[in-house]
Amino acid sequence: MALDPKSLGKSYGPYRYEVGLEKVREFALAVGGGVPSASFSAAPIPSDLQPLYFDPEYAKGTRHGSVVAPPTFAVLFNIRPFAAAVRDPENGVDLLMLVHGEQEFEFLQPVKPGDVMETVGEVTVASARGGREFLTVVCQSRNQRGELAVRGTYTAVIRTARSGATHASP
Repeated sequence: MALDPKSLGKSYGPYRYEVGLEKVREFALAVGGGVPSASFSAAPIPSDLQPLYFDPEYAKGTRHGSVVAPPTFAVLFNIRPFAAAVRDPENGVDLLMLVHGEQEFEFLQPVKPGDVMETVGEVTVASARGGREFLTVVCQSRNQRGELAVRGTYTAVIRTARSGATHASP
């Protein structure tokens, strides 16, 4: 199976995601070295964890006025069009040969509990060079006010089989 260059320009989405306070808290604790489960609520919160990510009382006094999701939280909703593109059989991506190439985010608005994010993505690169194929999807997430909040760019590198190589069957 080979990457289909006709993938270029294909769109995926919209995908909807409602940002919840508990999800933001759990995520912040998990990536910050804490215990994300409410079952362990007596566990200490790491002292270096930014309270803006989990403490509503603290967050009220900030310029944001509420808890804000940590930057990497965006991957939970922003990656969906990329995932759809690599799974789309019409694109010809061999998932067994796919490796993560690059991922970058541009943050334009804070993501807060209560936001309803809608994400769409478009294939911007579908090419081959140097014995590898490349698929890039740019994903844009807008909040319920229609403001662009997060732009994510995801690149997959698909290794191609060398001529004469054989693959063992399971």
